[in-house]
Amino acid sequence: MVILVHEETRLLVQGITGKEGRYHTDLMKKYGTVIEAGVTPGKGGQEIFGIPVYDFVQDAIREHPNINTSIIFVPAKFASDAVIEAINNEIKTIIIITEHIPVHDVLRFVTYAEYNGTFIIGPNTPGVISPDIAKVGIMPGQYFRKGNIGIVSRSGTLTYEVSYSLVKHGLGISTAVGIGGDPITGLSFIEILDMFERDRDTKAVVVIGEIGGMAEEELAIEIEKGRYSKPIIAYIAGRTAPPGKRMGHAGAIIEGYKGTYQSKVDNFRRAGVDVAVKPDEIVILLKKYL
Repeated sequence: MVILVHEETRLLVQGITGKEGRYHTDLMKKYGTVIEAGVTPGKGGQEIFGIPVYDFVQDAIREHPNINTSIIFVPAKFASDAVIEAINNEIKTIIIITEHIPVHDVLRFVTYAEYNGTFIIGPNTPGVISPDIAKVGIMPGQYFRKGNIGIVSRSGTLTYEVSYSLVKHGLGISTAVGIGGDPITGLSFIEILDMFERDRDTKAVVVIGEIGGMAEEELAIEIEKGRYSKPIIAYIAGRTAPPGKRMGHAGAIIEGYKGTYQSKVDNFRRAGVDVAVKPDEIVILLKKYL
């Protein structure tokens, strides 16, 4: 039992014929992910790596009724329509790789997804991986090994770095989830931690945050309330960033004291969470609990 991406994942790739969609479809399939179909309007009837391509999601669902997950490689201008189409066809997990989607579009489909009981991961996410089971995203699979540590992160690169560090020290990952770095995203830190709390294969969780926004502070409040029983280790990127600096992600903007590195660290420590100053300290802190 892992979260979001598992043995029963049956994937649809929206935007499969584009450069990024084609490239990562090949890698996901080679990793072992079961990809049922792809969708690109106007490209129906083709095959990509033996995967049938359809013009519309409803056509793919009609021929492949086991599809339960979609990954979005559609350009930002059309991504919102692609997400809405997947929701309307009752796909319950949608992972949005696309970045630079207008904020009002994200707000619209995230709200619509919540109303329909659909999980949105992203946008601007590297995806989700449950090592040796399935990869739905763009993360390099060689940096992940199966184990019992959950990772939830706002940073794609740091997700890979932290996972590789754990693997080098004999630890492994149950599931790693990139929630995305935009100001508005689908599933939050809190919602992912809730899933890890229920997952019997996850024994501890690493939270990788960054400056900007209030997501980490909101999580710390819930931890302080005693919401979670499993050990949680945190790392916050942006320790040396000057005030007002944007750190790559649209959501990584500091406003006043809220959203600063120190604010996030202080809130986590007040909640009893060990906070690593450097990524390579995470494994040291984890081994206190394992």
